Amino acid sequence: MENANTNLLEAVDARTKLAGSNRMEILLFSLGTSETFGINVFKVREVSRTPFITRAPNMPNGVEGLISLRGNVIPVLSLARILSIAKPGQGLGSSMMVTEYSKRTLGFLVHDVDRIIRVEWDKVRQPENMAGPTQNYITAITELSDGKLVSILDVETILSQTFGEAPVGQISAIGGTEANVFFVDDSAIARKKIAEVLDKLGVRHKHALNGLEAWTRLDGMATHAQQQKRRLSDEINLILVDAEMPEMDGYVLTRNIKNDQRFDGIPVVMHSSLSSEANRSMGKAVGVDAYVAKFDAEILAETLRPYLMKAHKD
Repeated sequence: MENANTNLLEAVDARTKLAGSNRMEILLFSLGTSETFGINVFKVREVSRTPFITRAPNMPNGVEGLISLRGNVIPVLSLARILSIAKPGQGLGSSMMVTEYSKRTLGFLVHDVDRIIRVEWDKVRQPENMAGPTQNYITAITELSDGKLVSILDVETILSQTFGEAPVGQISAIGGTEANVFFVDDSAIARKKIAEVLDKLGVRHKHALNGLEAWTRLDGMATHAQQQKRRLSDEINLILVDAEMPEMDGYVLTRNIKNDQRFDGIPVVMHSSLSSEANRSMGKAVGVDAYVAKFDAEILAETLRPYLMKAHKD
């Protein structure tokens, strides 16, 4: 376990080197089945033996209780039970990953923690034709050198399914504008919430499911606008990108956009569950105009509003 934490610290220290490299680092673990799971290292703060967990009444399904971690009380979730793959009589798991994302700190109980691997995002693909209890919680699949598949967890879905979705509050529409937003996110939950915010703002929107699909579509739209001797910024007023996505991450996507004159005048906002200052710096390094941590609907709306209002005035 000490080696796992040492490797984890080394991976986190090296995160700025990954910005724009289209690579990610995944912590591999198991849940007591033959399947191998993974989670982005950026979301994991530490790994430890499963501590004493204080049971509490009226906890959501899969939440085993609470622990005190350096003065903070955090909920502890059994991933095997949340994914509905726990075997009868199976224990909670010998290891705990402390995760930090979407402004929440959670403990994830797992059967065993393996190692950290580095993979190219273009080797990470969206799951297709998956069946079984885990299908709604898997955001991507990648393959190890020995041919074994790794299922990468959609931790945003785990958060929303366990604790419920935060309602989108009162957001006033931007009057008199016909702004258009193009957004990309590989999480179905995130796409749903983003669309709700944009609908309340009263702007039109299109979306893509991953970075490569987004770049392919944006490149096609830019080529078409160029052929028609029009500015693409007259058709797209803002691009909203996730950070970690299959096939092409948001950092490479942003760099592609910012290095292409056809996209001049179109702001890029990064919207990610990776909410640390280090990740904000990574976004700034590739040229994002703003960085918003998931998921606060009001903050997202107020971040987008001035860009969309400016586009209307222009």
